[in-house]
Amino acid sequence: MDQAKNFFKSRKDIAIRLLYTIFFFIVFEFLKTIQIFLSCVQYIWVLVTLNHLEPLRTLTDRLAVLSYRILRYISLNENKKPFPFTEFPESVDVSESVRFSDKD
Repeated sequence: MDQAKNFFKSRKDIAIRLLYTIFFFIVFEFLKTIQIFLSCVQYIWVLVTLNHLEPLRTLTDRLAVLSYRILRYISLNENKKPFPFTEFPESVDVSESVRFSDKD
C-alpha cells in the first residue's frame, strides 16, 4: 500500500512540475518578445545618440538572466523556481561597452 501511495505522490509532483513548466514557458515566450522590442529601442537610441542607454542595458541584461533561469527550469536542469517565486535576478557585469568600430 505504501508503494502505491509513493507512486501516486511522485506522479502528482511531476504533474505539478509540468504545470509550472507550462506557465514558465508562456512567460519565456513573453520575455522573448519584450527582449526583441527593447533591443530595437536600444539600437534606435544608439543610432540617434551614439551612446548606450544604461538603464535599458541593465534591464535587458536582467531579463536575459531571468530567461536563462527559466530555460534551466523548464529543461529540468534546475529545481529552483525562477521569478516571481524567487527574487528578480541581478544583472551580470554590463560594464563592458560594445564598440561598433575597430578603432580603440
